[in-house]
Amino acid sequence: MKVADIMRREVKTVDLDDTVGDAIATLSDVHVSALPVTDTHGRIVGVLSTTDILGALSETRDPETREQLFEEPVRDLMTPRSRVIEPEADVLKAAREMLQLEVHRLFVESHGRLVGVISQTDIVAAVATARI
Repeated sequence: MKVADIMRREVKTVDLDDTVGDAIATLSDVHVSALPVTDTHGRIVGVLSTTDILGALSETRDPETREQLFEEPVRDLMTPRSRVIEPEADVLKAAREMLQLEVHRLFVESHGRLVGVISQTDIVAAVATARI
């Protein structure tokens, strides 16, 4: 089975210059734990996850500094160079990469363009419904 067979095609993104507060609202609205960060050409340049945000919040004790974090641009908190996989890759390859990289998802790119996302949950759902 190929990644394209089970990936989700609708992927919400966040821009480099969007605020962390805006990204948090998007994470909440679409019920995901990470968003790909894209440049002005729509290319993935990183990923912003709830882990990135919580890590930054935990590093400061000052309430005023914490509040300012929500106005910071996404570029300041994101993890650069998001992990990607091609749509024609085997799902087992995707699963192995997630395990090795200790990530919960891989963004799917075709010819440098974001076309989807595959997560551990997608793979488990495919196994549970006997699609794999």
